[in-house]
Amino acid sequence: MEKVNIGVVGCGNISGIYFQNLTTVFLNTNVYACADLDEARAKEAAEKYGIPHIMTLDEMLACPEIQIILNLTTPQSHYPICKKALEAGKHVYTEKPLSLHFDEGKELVRLAEKKGLLIGCAPDTFLGAGIQTCRKLIDSGFIGDLVGAAAFMLCPGHESWHPDPEFYYKTGGGPMFDMGPYYLTALVNLMGGAEEVCGMGSITFPNRTITSEKKFGTKMAVETDTHISGMIRFENGAIGTITTSFDVTKTSLPRIELYGTRGTLLVPDPNTFGGPVLLATKDGSGFREVPLTHNYSENSRGLGVSDMAKCILSSGENKASGALALHVLEMMEFFKTSDTQKLYHKMESRYEKTPPMCANVIQGEV
Repeated sequence: MEKVNIGVVGCGNISGIYFQNLTTVFLNTNVYACADLDEARAKEAAEKYGIPHIMTLDEMLACPEIQIILNLTTPQSHYPICKKALEAGKHVYTEKPLSLHFDEGKELVRLAEKKGLLIGCAPDTFLGAGIQTCRKLIDSGFIGDLVGAAAFMLCPGHESWHPDPEFYYKTGGGPMFDMGPYYLTALVNLMGGAEEVCGMGSITFPNRTITSEKKFGTKMAVETDTHISGMIRFENGAIGTITTSFDVTKTSLPRIELYGTRGTLLVPDPNTFGGPVLLATKDGSGFREVPLTHNYSENSRGLGVSDMAKCILSSGENKASGALALHVLEMMEFFKTSDTQKLYHKMESRYEKTPPMCANVIQGEV
């Protein structure tokens, strides 16, 4: 099978699963080079995953063999690196979010269109077996017409386990920009595009103490909202809510519930690729688990990159697209703006559901 060469920028925490899957699972991807500001980390990744080249970003952009730049840097670097890569004529796939600001995200999407390049963005978990099974149930009418949705991402924060948690509490961080992309991406792929949004947010603890081993005892000032609730009116008329928080000790709430005129669907954790998927209909039998209908129930990060590679080879449109990421970015940004201005925000971007994944592909193909 023909492969697409990838240059990976950033060899931090999230990179391992990408390297593993792009080098051993997906049949159409080849990691040609890696780069990191910490050269030792790049060298370690290259040795562990058999990556033939260690380069700087500039060397990757000048390398004619590399077709996709995979941007795994921290959120503050997503916009400048993606812009530089697009200007150099490279397709780009970035970790979430697309950018820290909607206007920057628009610029990236427009630049990709102008250059005739593909731009993609995590998360790609919605392409996995769990959410694709939910999509099939919805498309097949099992819960009827969509009425509403409720999504919850509630936890006590990341300072107890993450080695470098400071950026989660700076501007551009917080639970909505950190975890919101998983939930909102799943919602719009199941419910359709959003028409308008509003939101509220607060900072519960202005200062936090790191309790993970590396920086144990270090104090952090919190710069961004850590408890955020948003409301979404979807274009189909359904109404959704999402709450993300770093201020909740424990919760018994589900991850995502979808409500229809004929039933209710419990969607699995959108930070994973698998199940379980639970369905309740009007027959009164209660929730029952639905067998997964698609492949990729394990941790398949890189699935969106493989889908992009397929589209490069076949001149198609990738599913984890810039348009999708931009729509999600606009919602996240304007939950906050809505709170500040006390206004509903009419969505500027538009998003239509991508075609579902094929249910009969073999492992390694998309």
